[in-house]
Amino acid sequence: MSDVTIPNRLYFRQLLAGRDIAQTDPLARQMVNFVYLIGDRETGEAVAIDPAYDVDGILQVLEADGMKLTGVLATHYHADHVGGEMMGYSIEGVHELLERTHVPIHVQTEEGPLVQKVTNLTASDLVLHSSGDVVMVGDIPIELIHTPGHTPGSQCFMLDGALVSGDTLFLEGCGRTDLPGGDPVALYESLTQKLSKVPDDSLLFPGHLYSADPCASMGDTRRVNFVFRPKSEDEWLAMFGR
Repeated sequence: MSDVTIPNRLYFRQLLAGRDIAQTDPLARQMVNFVYLIGDRETGEAVAIDPAYDVDGILQVLEADGMKLTGVLATHYHADHVGGEMMGYSIEGVHELLERTHVPIHVQTEEGPLVQKVTNLTASDLVLHSSGDVVMVGDIPIELIHTPGHTPGSQCFMLDGALVSGDTLFLEGCGRTDLPGGDPVALYESLTQKLSKVPDDSLLFPGHLYSADPCASMGDTRRVNFVFRPKSEDEWLAMFGR
């Protein structure tokens, strides 16, 4: 469980499913999803990014830290990030969370219908956004960056000194584009254009622990991650296109 302060007012938790929460869930241990808690220490408000597998465990972490959940940010609609049915398993997520506390679920507009389908939420449960929108948590701004490719409405979250990237970008590799809604051309644009605004000294926090380290600087990621080796869209498609 990582507790990062960027800056001192910022509350930032990186929880690994199967270790920090959902400790007895074999699927969580296999999928190694990260759940993130971001908040304002002075106001006590916090949001959860991709709260799946163990809703009660997530809420218990917040309570122990003296924080109150005021919203959810969903990177994309896949069940291992928002809950639902996957591979014959039923994963806890935002549906169960709203049964305990009713907070807004922030998604990109393109992802809204998909999140509803997977989670059985209604349109009124969701707040739809466009790229560049900012969600405030207390006085902490979080910018929503639409990064399609893994799914049509995938989004990353930019805050002071950090990027939470979901399945758009990992420390090693990137999200798959061969699943329903995947688009390799869109993902290439997201990685090389949408995320080009993220400074090299920002810390990258991915959606899964698919590397030895749980986070790394964007500069190091751009330098060593093989997805940044292609120098053109044609080279990218030759390596990563379906």
